[in-house]
Amino acid sequence: MNQTVKIFFTDMDDTLLNSEKQVTKENMDAISEALAAGHKIVFNTGRPLSGFLPILKELGLDRKGCYAIAFNGGLIYDCAAKKTLYRRTIPLKYARVIFEKTQEAGLYCHTYSDTSLLCRHAGEETRVYTQAIHIPVVEDPLLPEHLAEEPCKMIVIDLHDRAKMDAYRAAMEPWAKGKISMFYSSPHYLEHVPEHVSKGHAVKKLCELLQIPLANTVAAGDQENDISMIEAAAVGAAMKNATDAVKASADYITENDCNHSGVAEILRKFILA
Repeated sequence: MNQTVKIFFTDMDDTLLNSEKQVTKENMDAISEALAAGHKIVFNTGRPLSGFLPILKELGLDRKGCYAIAFNGGLIYDCAAKKTLYRRTIPLKYARVIFEKTQEAGLYCHTYSDTSLLCRHAGEETRVYTQAIHIPVVEDPLLPEHLAEEPCKMIVIDLHDRAKMDAYRAAMEPWAKGKISMFYSSPHYLEHVPEHVSKGHAVKKLCELLQIPLANTVAAGDQENDISMIEAAAVGAAMKNATDAVKASADYITENDCNHSGVAEILRKFILA
């Protein structure tokens, strides 16, 4: 085992996962080598926990040394111990406002329970979202009144009119200040999480819990919600397929994109070298 334990934080979609939502053999081999050497691997995603734990289990990545950060930093989970280490939620009074304002703006909004996606009415947005993230859908026209627990995250989706979401975001920002953080995880997905929750904050929190220095961290991502993680890590890597803003925030840009094992490139250069 290496004397210096390093910890690698990776986004899932279009970073570790290719455009077919698969992990390449090269990426899997590099992850297995890193774990065998005693390093830690953290899957840091906007997805709900129930939306990607089955993937990790299928890949055999629910073993010692593997951790999951879900909801863009709202929940930290020890995959081997099957234990939640940290959780932050949106107060129900704020969730009500978000549901009301998105409805007024003519935008689709959903949130989550521990097991399911919760929406007022399932539509095209729900179908597209659940093609990539396999999670049961519960329709309830009386949301948010029927929310039993404070959610970790809410998401607003418009598949055809980004300007509509931009206008909603601008209108919500004065209210959201001090309450909610909003950012895009893809061109069509506007995330809502508790203030100060981010992938970057979760990097610092997990390092604190595991007593691993931030100097030993490496992170990889491709979208706006990955910038805080890339900036928090000692080495922040942007995928070749990342947005320009992500590349501008990074210390390193991969030569290979998500379809050509860019994560393996990062692991071999900064963790396994």
